[in-house]
Amino acid sequence: MQARYIPNLITMVRFLLVPPLVMMMWRGRFGDALVIFAMMGASDALDGFLAKRFGWQTKLGAYMDPLADKLMLVSAFVTLGWLGLLPQWLVALVILRDLLIILGAGAYQAITHRLQMAPTLISKFNTLTQIVLVLSVMIHQLVELPSGVLTTLLGLTVFTTLASGLHYLVVWSKRTRENVRDGSE
Repeated sequence: MQARYIPNLITMVRFLLVPPLVMMMWRGRFGDALVIFAMMGASDALDGFLAKRFGWQTKLGAYMDPLADKLMLVSAFVTLGWLGLLPQWLVALVILRDLLIILGAGAYQAITHRLQMAPTLISKFNTLTQIVLVLSVMIHQLVELPSGVLTTLLGLTVFTTLASGLHYLVVWSKRTRENVRDGSE
């Protein structure tokens, strides 16, 4: 194996850690779930660092990395929602946003043949708020967090989920119109 594929291998490990993460949460072993979640976060940082530092980016990695992140977060949200630790409407909102982005990306690719994966700043902030919310809910199962922390994080997650979904919709609609217009001239 060539060294340039190490980031992709690390990303594959993140995929493999999703079932143990879900299982630990399902069993109420939130300390263990936090360790797995931290390992997943550290591996995400490591594969990104290696890819950028050594120029080991691959087209496969550009798709796999965000997919691994989404699988981790959606699995965590669904599990916490199933356990009654997150509102089911929030779980549905997070999943709906991700589905709309996937469908939008597919439509954009089908129409323009120019899809490039590039998360926006609001999308990165949304991912951060989702991660912090999941971490906080798991930590809250171990030690009680100060009053209002989870409510504030929940509100911030709702806002960034809606804002980033709307932002993607507007940006991709505009790009699609421009590409279609440029291609027809």
